[in-house]
Order: sequence, then structure tokens, then C-alpha cells
Amino acid sequence: MTIPHHRLDGPEDAPVVVLGPSLGTSTELWDPQMPELAARWRVLRYDLPGHGGSAPPADAVTVEDLADGVTELLDLLEIDRVAYAGVSLGGAVGLALALRAPERVASLILCCTSPRFGPPEGWHERAERVRREGTGPLAETAAERWFTPGFDGAAPYVGMLRTTDAEGYAECCEALARFDASQRLAGVAAPTLVIAGAQDAPTPPAGHAEVLATGIPGAGLVVIDGAGHLANAERPGPVTRAITAHLDRSWKGLPA
Repeated sequence: MTIPHHRLDGPEDAPVVVLGPSLGTSTELWDPQMPELAARWRVLRYDLPGHGGSAPPADAVTVEDLADGVTELLDLLEIDRVAYAGVSLGGAVGLALALRAPERVASLILCCTSPRFGPPEGWHERAERVRREGTGPLAETAAERWFTPGFDGAAPYVGMLRTTDAEGYAECCEALARFDASQRLAGVAAPTLVIAGAQDAPTPPAGHAEVLATGIPGAGLVVIDGAGHLANAERPGPVTRAITAHLDRSWKGLPA
């Protein structure tokens, strides 16, 4: 894996929190959380292949490859252990990281994500469409998929999708098609919080967040009312409070 585009914010001596973005967004997805998080933690954000500042992938990628890319980034930055929070595909990357490198993940937050994102055929079809038409047509309906009908702040997030490289987006779709961690959840050792949007259409709590919270030992579940798929953007206050409360309990940078 190529090292992803990334940025660091917050106190240099604070414990590190990695933030993973969703399909079609960039590091800026997490801007609503940054004032609170970067005041108390060292925050590492990264872009998916072909998203934001990251180069498109040279080859096919899996979610596990993306997790290995995060591990390589941590090695490059000489960071041993982190807390990890991710939205949607970024959450799946965190789940894979916690399973593949448990010694690196001290705390885990899975937001609007799933151990399996539905039948693979839909993802293959979306990948083919984006390769054929680009991300523009998807952007026209993104607000409906990502947010509740009353949300009026969708434009910056839709803009992220419009600028995403078509091949990078398509390869990430293929990665989601192949991902299935539903039989491995018991192997997650990190203290875990699952956050769901009550009105999340792509990954509704039933069948997704609830499966994660039931399958991961000791996991907590917070369902945010009035939030769709990008809950951290639509309801930043309650999502940020849930994240910081979990980090306060589980990640102060102490040894394992």
C-alpha cells in the first residue's frame, strides 16, 4: 500500500487518535469534531485511495489492505498505539486494524458502519457505474443517502464526493463488496463504542450497529436520533460527546 495522505493536529505529546473517513469523503469529514478532539489528543487523519490528497490505487485493494496502510503510516510516524475512530468504510478499516494488529489499537469507535455492507452485487454495480460516468451522478443523490431530509449542511460533503477520483472510489466499492468480518467480531480486544444514526439508511442500526455491539465483547452502543449515515457531520454535538466520553474512559496514552 502507498502511504495515504494524512495530517496531524493537536498537542505533540498527547495520546494519538486516528480518524478514518467514509467512502467519498476526505479528512475534512471530521472537521466538526476537531476543536474538541485536537484540544486534548494528537489527532491523525488520513485519506482513502483516490480521495482527498491520496493518490489513486495502483492495484485492487481490500479493507484489510487499507488497514495495513494505516499500520504502515503509524510505523512511518513512529506511533506505537492509538485510539481509532472511523465512519462507514473508515470504521471497517478500524475493525480490520483491530483484528489484524490488536497491539496497535488501544480503543475503538465504530460510527455508522458494519461488519458486512450488504450483498456484493450492489457494490460491483456502483463501481462499474462510477468507472463509466465518474462520481458526478452519485453526487447528485448523495445528500439523500447521507443525511436526513431536514439537514441543510450537505454541500461541503457532497463536494468531497465530486472531487473524488473515479478509480479510487470504484476500488473502495470493490473493497466493501469483499469485506465480511461478521464471524470475527469476538476477536476484537479493544474497548469499543459503536455509534449509529437512528435514521441511517445505508447502515441502519438493526442489522449493522446492533450486530457490531452484540458481537464485540463489552461493546457499547449509542444511537443518535435525527442523524443519517454521516452522523458526525449531521449531529456533531452528541457524536463528539460520545467519542470523548469513550476516549476519557479508555485512552489516556497509558501502557497496555
